[in-house]
Amino acid sequence: MLITLWLRIGALLGKTLLLLLGLGLLIWALATAWFAWHHSGPVSAEEQIPPGEAAMTQDIIQTAVRIVDQHREGTRYLRDAHAKAHGCVKAEVQVLPDLALPLRQGVFAEAGKTWQATLRLSNGNAYPQFDSIRDARGMAIKLLDVPGTQLLKEQQSRGEQDFVMFSHPNFFVSDVAEYRQNVAAQANGKKVMAFFPSWDPRSWQARHLFIALATLAPAPASPTQTTYFSVSPYKFGTANAKFRVAPDPESCPIYNLSTQNQALPNFLRSALNQQLSSDRVPACFVLQIQRQDPAKYMPIEDTSIEWRESDAPFETVARIKIPAQDFDTPALNLQCDNQSFNPWFGLEAHRPIGGINRLRKAVYEAVSDYRHARNAEQ
Repeated sequence: MLITLWLRIGALLGKTLLLLLGLGLLIWALATAWFAWHHSGPVSAEEQIPPGEAAMTQDIIQTAVRIVDQHREGTRYLRDAHAKAHGCVKAEVQVLPDLALPLRQGVFAEAGKTWQATLRLSNGNAYPQFDSIRDARGMAIKLLDVPGTQLLKEQQSRGEQDFVMFSHPNFFVSDVAEYRQNVAAQANGKKVMAFFPSWDPRSWQARHLFIALATLAPAPASPTQTTYFSVSPYKFGTANAKFRVAPDPESCPIYNLSTQNQALPNFLRSALNQQLSSDRVPACFVLQIQRQDPAKYMPIEDTSIEWRESDAPFETVARIKIPAQDFDTPALNLQCDNQSFNPWFGLEAHRPIGGINRLRKAVYEAVSDYRHARNAEQ
């Protein structure tokens, strides 16, 4: 009798599990079909600014300043993101000598031109943590002595063109509204609410959570062995484009990095130092663009959508060489810490576009001013 009862219960549980599995697969299929339908077809090639964005931006600035206060290191005020640098290094960025005419835009207008540059390589977190912890990795490029009118009227003496990138092709928020909600939840220590802000399933952002988890990747062997993406779009002459920087080992001497002790907190800095300073071997990258095709689903205002290479391939416009050098000194590290990188430091030909870039313009400036003012008081 008891055995028969258990068998019936087991059969019922088995059928229930199969039913739940089938229901889950059906929901997944329907969600996939809806997503494919909703994210297809032509998009606008022009920016579309939603109402209330300016007010949301002011809220985000206040939260970003609060993060800077929370995460300061001793008496030093750090960035609200990418706080820990592996180093700032000198580099050369050479436009391809045979660059096609349609790609000769802005700082890439003169084929064969070599720009002197500074690169900052970093972890993504707002607090300096062990390199072994899963994180995004960043690369910021600053071309020096760039002639022409700067985008920011008060920055005309800079003569710079910055490109800011990190190690994932898309972002875990779509727009300014989502960013405000996400960063506020994280600043308040309520990380779950960053992607599940209420009990209403319509507010859940499960896809963005998966993007965030994919962004927090294991550490590479070295910052020179990572691919970096602009994530958000820029003008590229009259077109719109995203940027990518990828390792280019064929343009540099063959180099085998010795195994680093990944238990050490700063092993990525050690790897960079090993290659450039100890072994005196340069590192090489290609700088590429991906031009928007408005006939494809390549939106400007949603940074959570990856522009598929099948819709628009990346095209190499320049090569980057980081020569052998000594960069890890107290004076150079302090200079690195004090340097500002901003996608709005640059020319009209490479104007940042889209909501996240409009947000950056205000937040980068406010946080940089706040951080430098506080550090100057020390």
